[in-house]
Amino acid sequence: MTVRARTPRVAALFLAAAAVLTTAVGTGSAVDHTRRPAALDGTWRMDGYGTVVSIDGGGHRLRTYDTTAVSCLPGLRDAVHNGSRDGAGRRFEQQGEAPVTVAPAGRDKAVLRFTDNVGHRTLHRIPELPAECRRTVPEDKADPRDVFDVFWQTYAENYPFFAAKHIDWQAVRERFRPRVTKTTDDKELFAVLREMIEPLHDGHTAIEAPGRQYGGKRQDTVFTKETKPRIDAAVAESVGVPEAAWQTWAQGAISFAELPGGVGYLRVTRFQDYTEDGGHEADRAELDRALDAVFTSARTRGPGALRGLVLDVRFNGGGSDRLALRLAERLTDRPYTAYLKHARNDPRDPGKFTTPQPIGVSPHRGPVYTGPVAVLTGRLTISAGETFTQALMGRAHETTRIGENTQGAFSDTLDRKLPNGWTFLLPNEEFLSAADRRTTYDGQGIPPDIATPVFTDEEFAAHRDSALTRARALLGGSRG
Repeated sequence: MTVRARTPRVAALFLAAAAVLTTAVGTGSAVDHTRRPAALDGTWRMDGYGTVVSIDGGGHRLRTYDTTAVSCLPGLRDAVHNGSRDGAGRRFEQQGEAPVTVAPAGRDKAVLRFTDNVGHRTLHRIPELPAECRRTVPEDKADPRDVFDVFWQTYAENYPFFAAKHIDWQAVRERFRPRVTKTTDDKELFAVLREMIEPLHDGHTAIEAPGRQYGGKRQDTVFTKETKPRIDAAVAESVGVPEAAWQTWAQGAISFAELPGGVGYLRVTRFQDYTEDGGHEADRAELDRALDAVFTSARTRGPGALRGLVLDVRFNGGGSDRLALRLAERLTDRPYTAYLKHARNDPRDPGKFTTPQPIGVSPHRGPVYTGPVAVLTGRLTISAGETFTQALMGRAHETTRIGENTQGAFSDTLDRKLPNGWTFLLPNEEFLSAADRRTTYDGQGIPPDIATPVFTDEEFAAHRDSALTRARALLGGSRG
């Protein structure tokens, strides 16, 4: 991520215009108060992520630069400090982006956090901005060969999954580099870049250029403009409650209904873009409003409490992992570790990563639901929808996954620019199982405990919803 958090965790599977592009603010290291804090002014290299951070003007302005062995380009973050602080950190804001907080952690070390993300980035002071970062070439004068080289090198230094996907990235260069010359036009150059990454079948890979865009996806994923309305209609039919019985929030992204038998049904289709104005803080307030209405004292304890809860994230395009964990916090009465995350950290060695950061779930200070939960998942459960699913795997109370494997795209995205101004995305992190601290579900996705078809043509044609039917039977709320 170019110091941008998941838009990011952005799910790069564009899912036409309907799904949200996705990417987690977690525990992180505490600031070291035993040493005299250093001034934040200066230049810092991020541990992992290929990013240099410059803070100048008396700590007033934060800018990022994307670096590889062959390039240094201005990043997408250019934020200013408006005088506010977040604990020991200085808060930097930029229109259209989540605020960033930077706090000193020693004389030559600092910690950077995103308000909409989990975990932290460690910064190490360097003497000055690399000379390459001060060289500029107008975007309209960019050589297509340089564009290719930056694109290929960024993947070579940051992408963690070449071995798992059986891709020889050096061979990819040798195959495609001869197709690019000084006179290659935009159409052909875009086609080359797309062909390079399409075999990765990775929902967190994407390229965007004027009039053109491509988002990767797992091979078995099909999405057209008809998919979303078809799914919405099928869900409404299978839930089977009158329209007046539904509660909705977040511009329709969150909906809840009580089913016969004392079972609740909560559907969440994304973890961002909940309000017209946008912004993480507004999204968080809207999510809290919805969750306060769903998880009332009456529904969470006592004789009128829900017998079970169906959580439907089968069509969830991702968003903020922080918001995903905010929902998980309503489903536990004890703290636990959701997962760990680390980032690829050595351009020459794809097996080297930063120190894994444990990301925790703490109970909400208010009513929480600790009864049985059935989580419905499928191939359109993407990004933050998947990290939410992973977070519930550590829940101490009865939790059953029903449906199909999730998409398999967990990492925050590196959001990068090319010399010609085009943008592209790629993952560079692994989300590790809290159980063994090494298992990842990238590529194959999180498997269900009970496998059923999800949103298939056969299911649609038969007006059947096998996953919801199994969930209702499991929780004792079978439709009668």
